[in-house]
Amino acid sequence: MYIKKNSALFVFGGVCYGIIEILWRGRTHWSMLITGGVCFLTLFRLFGKIKDFTLAKKCVIGSAVITAYELLSGVVFNKMLKLKVWDYSDRPLNFKGQICPLYSVLWGLLCVPVSIICKRIDRLNRRCLSAA
Repeated sequence: MYIKKNSALFVFGGVCYGIIEILWRGRTHWSMLITGGVCFLTLFRLFGKIKDFTLAKKCVIGSAVITAYELLSGVVFNKMLKLKVWDYSDRPLNFKGQICPLYSVLWGLLCVPVSIICKRIDRLNRRCLSAA
């Protein structure tokens, strides 16, 4: 059950992120589906542990988590594998073209719906477990 649930969360996060990226920049890349899946799965687990935190705190923490994964993904996919998935070199205060403050803020805003979705999935999961 644990593997199925984590797999479903991973796929959900990856697909949702891919859709967001297509809407935002008109395209996506397979590596972003992986990154989106890992981010959502991590945030789901993390938000489950910090349920009592304010939404603002969750957004700040979520932004840091997503930015860290973005940096890691950028180093692997853009620098090491030279896939050139994205480049923030033209953005102010970017770090090696892989992360920048603008997108860190956007990741924080994205954590608002992510937090709501995580809460609803958690509630649904608890209902299913209590009914079983």
